[in-house]
Amino acid sequence: MRRFIYQIIFPLTTALLWGCSFVSQANSADLIEAFTFNASRCVVAFFVLLLLIPLLRRVTGQTEQAALSPAEKKRHFLGLVWGGFCCGTALALACNLQQLGMVAGASAGKTSFITTLYVVLVPICGLFLKKKVPLTVWIGVMIAVAGLYCLCIKEDFSIVFSDFLVLLCAFAYTLQILVIDHFAPHYDGVALSCVQFFFTAVWSTVCMFLFEDPQWSGIMACMGEILYVGIFSSGVAYTLQILAQKESGNPTMVSLLLSLESVFGVIAGAIFLQERMSGKEYLGCVLMLIAVVLAQLPAPKRKAATIE
Repeated sequence: MRRFIYQIIFPLTTALLWGCSFVSQANSADLIEAFTFNASRCVVAFFVLLLLIPLLRRVTGQTEQAALSPAEKKRHFLGLVWGGFCCGTALALACNLQQLGMVAGASAGKTSFITTLYVVLVPICGLFLKKKVPLTVWIGVMIAVAGLYCLCIKEDFSIVFSDFLVLLCAFAYTLQILVIDHFAPHYDGVALSCVQFFFTAVWSTVCMFLFEDPQWSGIMACMGEILYVGIFSSGVAYTLQILAQKESGNPTMVSLLLSLESVFGVIAGAIFLQERMSGKEYLGCVLMLIAVVLAQLPAPKRKAATIE
């Protein structure tokens, strides 16, 4: 039962929370500007994760820092801050491009599927890190290109500005995941995420005052959406993801279930926002989902040669 909860329930819940967050983002896009929304949600996420760190450490029994000397603890803290700064900078770029795309008119369902392209892009970028890319990923790339064509390219072979911003967001999330992959093995995941959200909030706040005219009335008008994305989509969902990946023993199953975020995004958009796509766009969603699943399937193991 414990394995079922960690391997199935937790990642499914995470995907559901992430998928539904696109509805909150779409609703907020009509009330406040992108940087203002992300500055507000990241402040909420920072404090939620700050409160979750001691609780999660108690649950997982993390005690490795207790044996460190004061000098080692200082170096560890400074490394955590630097890692959080790098991750937070990448996340600020990604989430603000995504929200700018939604403010410009991208639907919740389409945004969720285009954003999920990062699942295919991450292993491809691994080529620059001298990592082998399995054949399933290359097949997934070709299918993803076809899916993006169906989702974004119009009859005159043009792409609307909102979809282009979301496409850039997928590349930015790819960068963020690669940066996290570099720092995560050395630091507590939730602590790193907490610092990450702090710097994301800082960058978003700076851009908010530089490029927007934030109004407190607008923030209060969509406080429910901000709290949902900050608490559930960021704090709770991220913690469930950490626990699922740590305890399930089946990372492939967890990754596949987390990728259902895009499916839940389309369903939530249809239910709560009455969003409807054309047949071509629904075909693009199906192709993108197939590409995401292929990108996360483990490469087949080669049989060892036998000597007769």
